[in-house]
Amino acid sequence: MSEVIDAAVEALSGKIQGGFDGTAKFVIEGEGAIVIDAQGVRAADEDAEADVTLTAAADVFQAILSGETNPTAAFMSGQLRVDGDMGQAMKLGGALA
Repeated sequence: MSEVIDAAVEALSGKIQGGFDGTAKFVIEGEGAIVIDAQGVRAADEDAEADVTLTAAADVFQAILSGETNPTAAFMSGQLRVDGDMGQAMKLGGALA
């Protein structure tokens, strides 16, 4: 796994305590993927199944994690793509805020 994925797993694990109701996947372009579910946060294959998939460049993802960028604003500006269950995406956005 890349250092970006390892750091993201650690950061997300701190933000999402006790798992996530559903399955979400972050695809960080050029780096890999992270899955968040009831078991927690872990690195995964980009083709892993999920209720919702969020895709962004590494710098956008890091800005969302650090709180510099609001996930909804990133989506509205086209920096974050969402495929799948928008309800799950909104839950995840709330957990990251």
